[in-house]
Amino acid sequence: MEYLSGVVERITYANEENGFYVIKIKASGFPDLVTVVGNLASINVGSSIKLKGDWRQDSKYGKQFNAFEYTETVPATIAGIEKYLGSGLIKGIGPVNARRIVNQFKEDTIRVIDEEPDRLIEVEGIGSKRVSMIKKAWQEQKEIKNVMLFLQGNGVSTGYAVKIYKTYGNDSINIVKSNPYRLADDIWGIGFRTADKIAEKLGFDKNSYERCRSGLIYVLNELSNSGHCYAIREQLIKETIKILELDYELLNSTIDKMIEDETVVVDNDSIYLPPFYFSETGTAKRIKEILSSISNLKIADPDDIIEKVQKECDIRYDKIQIEAIKTAAKSKFMVLTGGPGTGKTTTTLAIIRVFQKLRANIMLAAPTGRAAKRMSEATGMESKTIHRLLEYKPPEGYKKNTDNPLDCDVLIIDETSMVDIILMYNLLKAISNRTIVILVGDIDQLPSVGAGNVLRDIISSGIVNVVHLNRIFRQAQGSDIITNAHKINKGEFPDLKGGKNSDFFFIEEESPEKIVGLIKDLCASRLSKYYNVDPVNDIQVLCPMQRGETGAFSLNTALQEALNKSVDFIKYGGYEYRLNDKVMQIKNNYDKGVFNGDIGIITSIDTEDKTLLIRFDNTDVLYDATELDELVLAYATTVHKSQGSEYKIVVSPFTMQHYMMLQRNLLYTCVTRAKKIFVLVGTKKAVGMAVSNNKIEERNTKLSYRLKEAQS
Repeated sequence: MEYLSGVVERITYANEENGFYVIKIKASGFPDLVTVVGNLASINVGSSIKLKGDWRQDSKYGKQFNAFEYTETVPATIAGIEKYLGSGLIKGIGPVNARRIVNQFKEDTIRVIDEEPDRLIEVEGIGSKRVSMIKKAWQEQKEIKNVMLFLQGNGVSTGYAVKIYKTYGNDSINIVKSNPYRLADDIWGIGFRTADKIAEKLGFDKNSYERCRSGLIYVLNELSNSGHCYAIREQLIKETIKILELDYELLNSTIDKMIEDETVVVDNDSIYLPPFYFSETGTAKRIKEILSSISNLKIADPDDIIEKVQKECDIRYDKIQIEAIKTAAKSKFMVLTGGPGTGKTTTTLAIIRVFQKLRANIMLAAPTGRAAKRMSEATGMESKTIHRLLEYKPPEGYKKNTDNPLDCDVLIIDETSMVDIILMYNLLKAISNRTIVILVGDIDQLPSVGAGNVLRDIISSGIVNVVHLNRIFRQAQGSDIITNAHKINKGEFPDLKGGKNSDFFFIEEESPEKIVGLIKDLCASRLSKYYNVDPVNDIQVLCPMQRGETGAFSLNTALQEALNKSVDFIKYGGYEYRLNDKVMQIKNNYDKGVFNGDIGIITSIDTEDKTLLIRFDNTDVLYDATELDELVLAYATTVHKSQGSEYKIVVSPFTMQHYMMLQRNLLYTCVTRAKKIFVLVGTKKAVGMAVSNNKIEERNTKLSYRLKEAQS
């Protein structure tokens, strides 16, 4: 073990997620800057540090000091203080204000900020509001340093340490010491595995109830992330044994105690986390109540109203569309389903017109902002996201609920295949029994990202009226996107010939490296110029998966370089978030009113305050740098995340690298996201595998069974 002291001159690389840094320090006794690597929690330029570690020779980067531990002191020189303050350490002090403060207070700067911070008002350009911000940030960084060093010493990354401190404050160390598994329950992004590593370092008993309980909850959550509402007891124990390496009986008895404590709910041999159990049983109950109630609307002669609508709109509906309109008129709860080009939008519009003739109060909604906007454009009526319809306001929750229901005669929900069981339950709780409910969606698309298979389960239960549109209209038959989508859905290989007048193109390429280059060229130049579109807003790259050279992670970095040359950015987790970047929210954030899958554009960046502003649809949302783990670049995203959205142009890599995800419904969903042009880049073998693989993974849900049971 060796020791090294010096001043941090620059940070070459910083991964906020795992705390790994590469820094250059000016060390006493060394003529050149020394490269230091290691987990260096929240290190800052200008810091004076003492390091413990050893020297290593890296084959690529040469001699480096590999640090195991470090201690930090504030710098003594004026230049060092300016670097230290201007490094982003203190929110409210960037390089410009750092220079002004040091010019004012010289060597006394650190003492003034620490002991007499109100004197910062003496500095030109710093007002009382910024003084308050700096005082708060300085105190927080002093307190967080001790917390972070403790957490880092127990295997917690820098990024997570900030989240822990934000959640628990100065109690962080005591809470983590007493029960590190609380982290998995309380803090988004910290899973069981991270908490378990911390517990191991702290010497926790591997057989402890806290560990068993947390491991079981982790497995249930992982299953819910895969769409399951519950786990069979035997399945739950077996999956947890793989992770915890404990015996069967210990986990079995832990489940019994969790049932007793109401941490989980048991239904025969099925183990639920409470939100999923109550949402599933509640959804079945509400559908039954709505079905058994009577609407205020009375239609004496639907044929007469339909004829009037056809004359006014100068349109003739076909037999199945008229059946759908009549079914809507006589139903309390109905599903309208069908693929692209089958007239779902036209039929929905006809249903709306019929109810308007009855002077009905109609509300429209969809799961995502893009889907709601598309519904508004198609109908000429206001359409909201389901969350906004229900007026979700943290911390009180949904303002529209059983006690304060939606005031409407008819509620139409589009893209219902995206709706998970928890959202569906909250929606149904806010619907009056007199309301007519019409669910519209395509059951052949991928199911919801969240738990449940709601639309498919409602249809399969057989207790609600369902109309399946299956005729492709003549105007849609001219689109290769639509005809190929239906071919794929029927298990037929799509027509990949393309042609000058086609809207569906295939570029055959096997090399992942060449595919990345092709996609960059297509987005940045070929497609955007030929079709005269904005490459950021109008072209979307959709990938079967996140990982791999042609996955969304890798392509985002490549596309950011190709499409956004902005020099204004904030760095987080090894990524740059640049001005004008396209980004996606990856978790529901009810405080901000943005939800998993929402796409926005970074419209401004404040490097002094370490904040950025993102525009989602017509709403501006402010993010602090520590909240950037909720965002990812969105030049490329997965097909799963694209549900409910349409894009003018879609470019999609399909290669054997993605073989784990090559399924018919994934390719079908991908193709149907394109409104104007679809470009497939990859191999025929991968396309063929996807088309032939119609194995739909069954989800653990009981909604269909509960609906049948409720009706019997």
